[in-house]
Amino acid sequence: MESKKLEALLMAADLGSFTTAAEVLGYTQSGLTHMMNSLEREVGFALLERGRRGVRLTDRGEQLAPLMREFLRTGTELNDAVEQLSAARGGTIHTAAYASLAMHWLPAIIQTFRAENPSVDVDIRMADHVDAPYALLSQGKMDVIFVSRQEQGRYDWVHLKDDAMYAVLPKDYPVGGRTAFPLHEFDGKDFLMPAQGFDKDILRIFDREGVRANVRPTVVDDAAVVSMVEHGLGVSMMTELTLKGRAERVLTLPVEPAASRELGVAVRSLEGAPEALRRFIDCTQRVVRELED
Repeated sequence: MESKKLEALLMAADLGSFTTAAEVLGYTQSGLTHMMNSLEREVGFALLERGRRGVRLTDRGEQLAPLMREFLRTGTELNDAVEQLSAARGGTIHTAAYASLAMHWLPAIIQTFRAENPSVDVDIRMADHVDAPYALLSQGKMDVIFVSRQEQGRYDWVHLKDDAMYAVLPKDYPVGGRTAFPLHEFDGKDFLMPAQGFDKDILRIFDREGVRANVRPTVVDDAAVVSMVEHGLGVSMMTELTLKGRAERVLTLPVEPAASRELGVAVRSLEGAPEALRRFIDCTQRVVRELED
């Protein structure tokens, strides 16, 4: 079996969507579907179930998935070893990041890192789905990812910042002089969910506090959500970093009780990381501390 077919299968299963998996991997949706059909003909039975809620592994697919991941992991380790031997201090670091992190942190990080390590390139991929970087990391396509912490997969974590959550409200929202927005006040309100996939961080907070908002899923970016709130189409909740440069037309208040998402970088293994990657992570920690002080 070809590794690219296995990678595509696991990506589709991890993200629950052919469309999102195709975007992340750079395929057309029809091309990805054709690849999956070819793989299933090759093995002789169905590996994915397709439905209105997306795609997921069949029972047989679930049984084979750990072996597929191990096969891909071993191949990645071999490639990493070859790259380390051929260019011990050089090479390329492949990274994926959420848009807010890429916008506010990565330019300064990369500028500093390149000045200190001119022989190492940094390749950046933007992520528009919370699960996409984790799927890319697990398949060995990324060396390091800038993400909010999720309880999925096996990886080593380096904490960078607790990114505080803020209620995003129309300017004329009646706050009555309050300096914080009670989370329970989202109950029953039309709630505009930020960019696709990032509902995980918000719903985790809502579930913890027992909040039952009238969630209106969107397929637009965060700037468009802010504009929709501005025009009275609902309320939302975003992080401090996401709102930078976007909050002048809306009212923002820290939520109460205080809530945040944990931001950091994830790698497959710090212990086995190449020296260049270790230097990149060290540089990241230094620069983020300077930016956030």
